[in-house]
Amino acid sequence: MLFKNFKPDMYYKDIFSINYSKLRSKGIKCLLFDLDNTIEPILIPYPDSEDIRLFSKLKIMGFKVIIMSNSKRERVISFAKKLGVDYNFLSAKPFIKAYLKLMYKYNFKSYEIAAIGDQIVTDVYGANNAQMTSIFVDKISNIELKKTKINRFIEKIILNHLKNKNEFEKGNYYE
Repeated sequence: MLFKNFKPDMYYKDIFSINYSKLRSKGIKCLLFDLDNTIEPILIPYPDSEDIRLFSKLKIMGFKVIIMSNSKRERVISFAKKLGVDYNFLSAKPFIKAYLKLMYKYNFKSYEIAAIGDQIVTDVYGANNAQMTSIFVDKISNIELKKTKINRFIEKIILNHLKNKNEFEKGNYYE
């Protein structure tokens, strides 16, 4: 099937509704978080207290947490420092190179990593191609960069196809 690598393994409303205990029980040890419209909207320069609490909890649970973003260095590092996590900026998602780089750098197997993001075309497709668990979340803002709007147009076509095949529908969350 042409669109199979675009279907997320799991789908949640947002990063706060993900069942992280279930991920741990499935052997997930590392979480790769997209930044823009996954953790915070593009115009928000720093994580809020809710983000800080979540990321602190995830580290206490034993996860290696990494921000993996196509955003620029300064933005990614400012979030990573405040959240106390590692990072990879200008990741060039969905290309597999950054996923593999992080996998080898931190010595994880692909099945031990879950990638979380709000875009089917970059986050889900990239994670699926790297054979990692892909977790799709709804975007948290309609304010986006031009290149993201292009991805959203492509995403809409993919989502319509998956919906017509009864394989995925926005708003029908699953784990």
